[in-house]
Amino acid sequence: MSAHDLDRTLAALADPYRRRVVDLLRERPRRVGELAEATRLSFPNMSRHLKTLRESGLVEEDRNEFDSRVRIYRLRPEPMTDLKVWLEETETLWSRQLAGFKAHLQKMKK
Repeated sequence: MSAHDLDRTLAALADPYRRRVVDLLRERPRRVGELAEATRLSFPNMSRHLKTLRESGLVEEDRNEFDSRVRIYRLRPEPMTDLKVWLEETETLWSRQLAGFKAHLQKMKK
C-alpha cells in the first residue's frame, strides 16, 4: 500500500458518519437510501460521504440490474486489508522499540 493510499483510507475513516457507513456495509450491501436513513443524514449529505468512500477505494457502487437509478454500495476488502497490514507492521515496530527500552531500563537498574 502506498503512503498516498493509506492517507486516503485514514482520511475517509476519520469521519464518524463514514465509519458508521462502513459498519453498516460490513453486514451487507445497501442502497443509498438505506444508508441515509440508518445514519439520519440527508440524501445529499450521504452522497457526499459515499463519494469520499468511493474515491478512497473503501466502497464500490453497483447499479441495480432492474433499475439503473438504484445504486447499491458494498465494501471493498483491499483497503482494509492494507490498513490492517500497516497497523500490524506499526505494532511490531513499537513492540520492538518498547522491548528495547524496557531492556535498557532494566540494565540501568542493575
